[in-house]
Amino acid sequence: MKKNIFFILLAVACFGCGESKIEEAGFSTSAQQAEQDAGPIEGFRGDTLRLQTRPRNVLLTSDPAHRLVPIYKVNFHKRTKKPFVGSNSFYSSYWSYGRTDGNNWNNNFMPGFEAMYGYNFVNVSHYNNRTQQANAFFDKPVLIRTLYYPAFSKDTLNGTSITRQYYMVSAHDEDSNKDGFVNSKDLRRFYHFDLDANNKTPLVPQQYSVMSSEYDPQNDYMYVFARLDENANGQMESEEAISVFWIDLKDPSKKGMQYDGSQN
Repeated sequence: MKKNIFFILLAVACFGCGESKIEEAGFSTSAQQAEQDAGPIEGFRGDTLRLQTRPRNVLLTSDPAHRLVPIYKVNFHKRTKKPFVGSNSFYSSYWSYGRTDGNNWNNNFMPGFEAMYGYNFVNVSHYNNRTQQANAFFDKPVLIRTLYYPAFSKDTLNGTSITRQYYMVSAHDEDSNKDGFVNSKDLRRFYHFDLDANNKTPLVPQQYSVMSSEYDPQNDYMYVFARLDENANGQMESEEAISVFWIDLKDPSKKGMQYDGSQN
């Protein structure tokens, strides 16, 4: 296997879902529909759009004080009216960039990160075992496409132990195209959170919509491909320019634009 740099497609791209024929992933922002689906969301403000939600299993992070619970929207089969929720799915890699050279990612998609997704995945609950405090990543429902969190496994990269101390989330977090729904047609943003799930910071400027990303194992960089919403209509269109951003995963506050597609 060649040991030069090459890039591994990451989990930021859209993926299909077996339930998509029943109901398009996402939710309505209308007050009438919200009332039909009304149900409490613990920890959210009272004026937040209300949806019926259910938790899934507890996700273990590398730090025993920090545990996560994925929150899913309750969906209803159109014919039977029976409720169902999405389930956790994980992106994995069966190759770890020269495993004999001190690289073991334990089948994670990137070293030090587990990456998960699910159907109508709308929030993440964080709990600190030391302080016994809980908080949500987002203060209202969003449509999460990928959650990256510190891997429970002991990963190595180029002979060095890798432990991440933060989270990354790609999500459709507003009805950017003003069609009354938060779904995959809206702009997809990409955020950094600290280990306590606070201090949300954009990793890509808000006027861009994330499409996909690649990983550079020699530099421990993430390259993010995103379209600029050139006409400001709140959705991606094929004729709009694609730019490439870089993020230093050792310190994600170090980031920038590598290629500006709008200049070409």
